[in-house]
Amino acid sequence: MQQPTRTLMDKFFLFIKGLAMGAANKVPGVSGGVVAFVAGFYEEFIYSLQKINLKALKLILNGRFKSFFQYINGRFLSLLLLGMLVSYFSVSKILDYFIAQKELYVWAAFFGMIVGSIYYISKDFHHWSRKTVFFSIIGIAIGVSLSFFNPAKQNDNLLFVFFCGIISVSGMTLPGLSGSFILILLGNYVLLLVDSVNALYDTFAEVFQGDVSFVNNSERIEMLKILMVFTLGSVTGLVTLSHLLSYVLKHYKYITTAIILGFITGSLGVVWPWKKTIYRLDAHGDIMTDSAGEKIIANYQRYLPHIHNGETWIAVGFIIIGILIVLALDWYGEKNTENG
Repeated sequence: MQQPTRTLMDKFFLFIKGLAMGAANKVPGVSGGVVAFVAGFYEEFIYSLQKINLKALKLILNGRFKSFFQYINGRFLSLLLLGMLVSYFSVSKILDYFIAQKELYVWAAFFGMIVGSIYYISKDFHHWSRKTVFFSIIGIAIGVSLSFFNPAKQNDNLLFVFFCGIISVSGMTLPGLSGSFILILLGNYVLLLVDSVNALYDTFAEVFQGDVSFVNNSERIEMLKILMVFTLGSVTGLVTLSHLLSYVLKHYKYITTAIILGFITGSLGVVWPWKKTIYRLDAHGDIMTDSAGEKIIANYQRYLPHIHNGETWIAVGFIIIGILIVLALDWYGEKNTENG
């Protein structure tokens, strides 16, 4: 795949897309892969990750770092991953705040964005046949079924944590599949995306102040070990899934697009705005909290909105805003193509 030439403005927007992708990956029910698909860099993202292979490893071992960087489309990946990293410690934190304060409106906006994504993907897909319709229905069925699974209990076994890392990046590579929501179902969302990240943040803050006492904190060391194994699993998943997906996209592009379209449609149930948060309870029936004192989410109970409720119509407004955001991205992409 030929690497496109990018202007300074293109690079800036790629960083912004990384911010959006990172924020989406952390929100349960929302897929960062949808951002990549709608923003028009999904295939380049997958093919760039595919380049992280034995040839890339040989280039590093031979000290040919510049050739390695060019081979893996390093400028593209570094801008995107930088955006995700910055997002994780900034935009996603702001998003967490708004979810805590105005949860209904945030979910409504995401719901609208996914509806817009379905339109975006389907409007240029002209390859419907019995086969693609069949696979699209399979995608819908899998997406819908995710809404009905019950979460497991937290498990800090390192082998399981590594497996969770592989699963967690699915939202980056598979549009419609939320890696963070899967982590909720596996019972490790709080452990891996809250507690371990907080441990890393606290460690950096202490080291920056010249305090290295954390080395004597067995609980902190255990959390950092869990985060390291989780990160290794994520990198492994990112590379292996990208190789699989690049093969599938190359040989079964229309079927893959039909499945993705169905999957995103089915996942609408996961991000349905009108839902009640169910928190995890301890043996005494009290709500459990994480290390930061936040309530631990177990699942969501969905319900139909009340038509005569003012909040309902405000939420509908946010759904429309979400749809318009995707349409604006589509318009921006088409304008750039015409100008290019």
